[in-house]
Amino acid sequence: MEPSDLSVALELGPTLVAADGGAAHCLSAGHMPEVVIGDLDSLPKNMRESIPPEQLIFVSEQDSTDFDKALRHISAPLVLAVGFTGARVDHELACYNALVRHADRRCVIIGESDVVCLLPPKLSLPLAAGTRVSLFPMRAVQGRSEGLKWPIDGIGFAPDGMVGTSNEATGAVQLEVEAPAMLLILPKAHLGLLVSQLLATSEGWLAP
Repeated sequence: MEPSDLSVALELGPTLVAADGGAAHCLSAGHMPEVVIGDLDSLPKNMRESIPPEQLIFVSEQDSTDFDKALRHISAPLVLAVGFTGARVDHELACYNALVRHADRRCVIIGESDVVCLLPPKLSLPLAAGTRVSLFPMRAVQGRSEGLKWPIDGIGFAPDGMVGTSNEATGAVQLEVEAPAMLLILPKAHLGLLVSQLLATSEGWLAP
């Protein structure tokens, strides 16, 4: 986890929640998490003892990742996830899987060079021409677009078929998808814009 990413995230959302061993990185960066969620098997004992017991939420089951545990226990308009990319690929893929399975929880994952979220039913993005806009389906899904160099209307996307990576904005972009199944990937510099537009979007996916 880059300390600068955590600082930027805290400027946009000041409530710090750590996923298990992520608390160690927070403490090392000088930030005390308000809550730590997980089975606590990745958090060193000395650090765990430095956190007030009432700020620890123990989730014992082993069928989900720390990210999944944290995401489903957080109630917030939007979650910014820091420190979940760039290391183990299997852990990163599991995070994208969790975005789809918990589609009602708006979340942006902050990576080394990109930011990733699950597309809501409709999203407006006032982007400059030439901005990279990538779409990756997590299951079969269709949608429509305005303002993309290569429109997505009428295309059947699927993880084992057509994907929409390395598309490009021609100006302001409008995106619509029929189901909670498409990841949106933008350059990291557009984090603030993405957060503001997601929060401004009235339509969202309902809990299953």
